[in-house]
Amino acid sequence: MPALALLSLLQFLIAIDVTVVNVALPSIGAQFGTPTASLSWVVTGYTLVGGGLLLLGGRVTDLLGRRRMFLLGAALFALASLAAGLAPNLPTLVGARFAQGAGEALASPAAMSLIALLFPGPAERAKALGVWGAISSGGLVVGVLLSGVVTQLLHWRWIFGINVPLTAAVLLLAPKLVPADAPRPRAGRLDLPGAALLTAGPLSLVYGVLESAPVALAAGVLLLAAFVLVEARTPSPLVPLSFFAHRTRAVANGATVLLSAALSTAFFLLTLYLQDVVGLSPLQAGLAFLPFCAVVLAAVSLASRLIAALGVRSTALVGLACTAAGLGWLARVPEQGGYLVDVLPGMTGVAAGMGIGLLGLQNAALHGVTEDDAGTAAGVQRSVDQLGGSLGLAVLVGVAAGGAGVDGFRNAFFYALIGVAVAAAGLLLAGRGAPRGGTARGGGAARDGGAADAAAEAPLET
Repeated sequence: MPALALLSLLQFLIAIDVTVVNVALPSIGAQFGTPTASLSWVVTGYTLVGGGLLLLGGRVTDLLGRRRMFLLGAALFALASLAAGLAPNLPTLVGARFAQGAGEALASPAAMSLIALLFPGPAERAKALGVWGAISSGGLVVGVLLSGVVTQLLHWRWIFGINVPLTAAVLLLAPKLVPADAPRPRAGRLDLPGAALLTAGPLSLVYGVLESAPVALAAGVLLLAAFVLVEARTPSPLVPLSFFAHRTRAVANGATVLLSAALSTAFFLLTLYLQDVVGLSPLQAGLAFLPFCAVVLAAVSLASRLIAALGVRSTALVGLACTAAGLGWLARVPEQGGYLVDVLPGMTGVAAGMGIGLLGLQNAALHGVTEDDAGTAAGVQRSVDQLGGSLGLAVLVGVAAGGAGVDGFRNAFFYALIGVAVAAAGLLLAGRGAPRGGTARGGGAARDGGAADAAAEAPLET
């Protein structure tokens, strides 16, 4: 269907921009004279703002119209991409990445809800969301490869510039292919203070970590504490605190934070290691991720069968085990490392963990949802995925920057491994005494036709 193709195209571009900067980071750092720790803002700025505003974006979409917010998000994403491509310095580039994240926070929930309306039947909706999710996952893969090719053959600025004409095509075609918003009562309120606090708190924490600023760290903690207070008192919270009383969902979201932190860190540091230590060019580094991309796609395909055979919790544990094995291998990278022996085995384990672990945790995070809280559960899971990856990346890149030579890489991979082990321990403890139907073989979430199918096919972002 043309409308589905159009909605999926924008999501493809949004997914590309999660990973497309990674291989280009050394080139960006060389042009702007930027240290490694500051470069991480180019990655985390996008996901921090996107994750922080995602829940608000879903609420705005419900209140103000799906097509309207899709077009607004796409336009903001296009303008921000243009600003990123033309950025004269790092602060401008980071600001543009913030704006790209805000565009994603409007466009993605709007696109998913449009798909739900365009395909009302459970079976056709699941199929449509599967196509949308597969295309998004493909964007993550293409981003890695595109980054190396564009940086080597053209210039890193074009990794953002290519978004502009494609998003312009989306903006031109959407009014013709996507149905107009139906009139609706303007009921409900927006939790703007909650959204501001949920975005400002993580930003302050990341700044405090990267810049070694205790005041910013304290401010981040206070802002997040204020977010909890606001959510407890506002009549229309972004996230009702009672949502976290569900043990399985709470543990699954906590484990997602730790796994996303490990995956984002591995992605970021492997890019630097391949170019700065192994000595690969940007194009070669991009091609070096081909096995990573292939394993991710194979793992995503395998994960659904594992969930059917083993249950959600066991599948998530398999993914965490794969990630831990990969990180353990990478934690021993040598001073004069090579790709085939020192990087590829660990990269493969991390890729398998990404495809299997995140999909298992997505399903666990939707355990027992109803029509009333399925949207909240999905929004929370995606937000913790992005925010966890951003915060973890900031902390572990700080660890890497504090080490001498490759010692920093080793330390960061080791601490990421500890985080994954903690996530696995939490899942194991949460499973004790839980009914088998709750966390295995589809359980509560799998009984919710549309919600469960959407969860199983949702895009995976780090």
